[in-house]
Amino acid sequence: MATIEFLPKEYGYVAIVLVLYTFLNFWMAFQVGKARRKYKVPYPTLYVLESENKDGRLFNCVQRGHQNSLELLPIFFTLMILGGIRHPLVCAGLGSLYIVARFFYFKGYATGDPQNRLTIGKYGFLALLGLMGCTISFGVTLLLG
Repeated sequence: MATIEFLPKEYGYVAIVLVLYTFLNFWMAFQVGKARRKYKVPYPTLYVLESENKDGRLFNCVQRGHQNSLELLPIFFTLMILGGIRHPLVCAGLGSLYIVARFFYFKGYATGDPQNRLTIGKYGFLALLGLMGCTISFGVTLLLG
């Protein structure tokens, strides 16, 4: 079997973490679907007015938790893919922290009290900062040759 010579062997951990995040995203999407049925919010409605649906706040919080995760997904994936070339183990660890934090961010948001998203979820932003550092390190290494 041919190897990809320009990537470190440990880059496999980066790939696995990215797939794990994809599973988390699927799970969050499933939770939004369950909330749609439970709170009677038809497609394609993205958010509901709380004055029109007594459970509107609960649905909106579930939807918003997933939506925020989708908004940050391209940033997370880009930082993981690029930073992981130079720092695969650090990025895999930070990516794992991000996934755990994102799970609790979503679960906290889904309670209907948006402040609950930050209890453990706030650590996801620290993981992103670490991933930014790894990606900057990769970029500087390329520039310096």
